[in-house]
Amino acid sequence: MGTPVKRIVLSGYYGFHNSGDEAVLQSILLALKEQGERQGVTFVPVVLSINPEETARTYGVEAAHRMRPAEVWRTLRGADGLISGGGSLLQDETGTKTIPYYIAIIRIAQWLRKPVFIYSQGIGPVHRPFFYGWIRSAFNRCAFISVRDDESKALLGRMGVPADRVEVVPDPVMGLSLREQRSPQSDTLNTKAVIGVSVRFWNEDRSELKAVADALKLVLEKSDAHIRFLPFHLPSDEQASLYVMEHMGELYKERMSMAPPIDHPQDMLAEVASCQMLVGMRLHSLIYAAGQFVPMVGLSYDPKIDQFLNRLGIKAACSTQKPDANALAEETLRAWNGVEAWKREKQPAIERLKVEAGRPAERIAFYFANQLKGN
Repeated sequence: MGTPVKRIVLSGYYGFHNSGDEAVLQSILLALKEQGERQGVTFVPVVLSINPEETARTYGVEAAHRMRPAEVWRTLRGADGLISGGGSLLQDETGTKTIPYYIAIIRIAQWLRKPVFIYSQGIGPVHRPFFYGWIRSAFNRCAFISVRDDESKALLGRMGVPADRVEVVPDPVMGLSLREQRSPQSDTLNTKAVIGVSVRFWNEDRSELKAVADALKLVLEKSDAHIRFLPFHLPSDEQASLYVMEHMGELYKERMSMAPPIDHPQDMLAEVASCQMLVGMRLHSLIYAAGQFVPMVGLSYDPKIDQFLNRLGIKAACSTQKPDANALAEETLRAWNGVEAWKREKQPAIERLKVEAGRPAERIAFYFANQLKGN
């Protein structure tokens, strides 16, 4: 008798050339494979993507178009379950359509009597209370719920989701490992003292990026560092990086570079691993750094940044609400001059998070293994 096969659909922000969300997908796929092998279940993932052909080619999985209702319906009807997540799917900070979309996917699966697993999601912010009932109704019918921080669990509690049904686990990307063969671009700067920088547009007046530029100039004045910009979301982060580089001026041109466009998350992970430290706005730039024991300094534009840093006992150097070039430069230089001490101090917490990141996949594999035993 062969190993039982279970088709499982993955719903998230996939196919949009956002390295962080692509890393979430890759991490979940690897964790499902590992846990399935441990518990005697073979998973066949089917990813809902805005670019299913590219997703299928990149990850070697089946994929369906996330915005074609008939295709989504057929995909869910032929599946054994749905994973919703990870990432910040249920929030209305970026618009009112996000929550209805992801809840609709969950409810279709539930209507088709498929088990739904909430995989390490960051819940919120949810500014419109009428969404509370939607989320509560969908989540209370899920087979398993996991969120990536205590704040998300507390918000679900306020919505009416029982606390004993919600597990707090790390972001799945904490469990992402390097590929055996490092990407060529990650080796080009190995002989230099590199500070990786991940920025994005946020404030309309670009005050946050001007502060980053001023901070990095101070850092270069007081160190021998080379600045390596790492665009996580293409093409917008590339443009944000160029904005910072322009504001730093010609004087520092030879001490700056930008990573080329990178599609595969493990190639970006290799870029981060080749840095001595990282200054990041993007959440997953910070998570990549932590997973590779690279000291990081955060510039917070969203509570999810603070929530992740809190798990490592770190505070953001400043926020986009109050960009502070001096504070950012001071914290960066402190980390730069204390790399080894930082690694020793944070290693136990990071190791724990890396192990815990696989728990949702373990629970999902157990669900199906147990179901098979029951049959």
